[in-house]
Amino acid sequence: MSKEPITLNGLNKLKEELIFLKEKKRPSIVASISEARSHGDLKENAEYHAAKEEQSHNEGRINEINDIIARANVIDVTKLNNEGKVIFGSTVYLENLDSGEKINYKIVGKDEANLKQKLIFFQSPIGKGLIGKRKNDFVEIHTPAGIKNFEIKDVKYI
Repeated sequence: MSKEPITLNGLNKLKEELIFLKEKKRPSIVASISEARSHGDLKENAEYHAAKEEQSHNEGRINEINDIIARANVIDVTKLNNEGKVIFGSTVYLENLDSGEKINYKIVGKDEANLKQKLIFFQSPIGKGLIGKRKNDFVEIHTPAGIKNFEIKDVKYI
């Protein structure tokens, strides 16, 4: 069982989700199953089967979150000295040299990566291309969409 890096914020979100699934969703599903059982014949009871399936998905997610938390290697970058180097958990401010677009990404673990929220997996092509670089470096990254050229404008440990 290998340790997986995760940010402090990512761990807190997982813990919140776990509490919700255990304390709110689980009792709701149990009530739905109980209600569906009271309708009689379980073989042809769609409500019962749907509730049991939802219960299975919920318990699976609970187990998955427990596993992630057990393997978590929490990295709190706010406690590190900012030397301008891109590391796991740092926020990188970039300028796309091809389009002039300015963008920022936070380098995170697999379980918290979300491109819409600008959270990128450290093992993704962009994540790999940025790790170890420094402020003011020029970076050429090979992505599935082609080669992208960036300048690292700033690196923050927030």
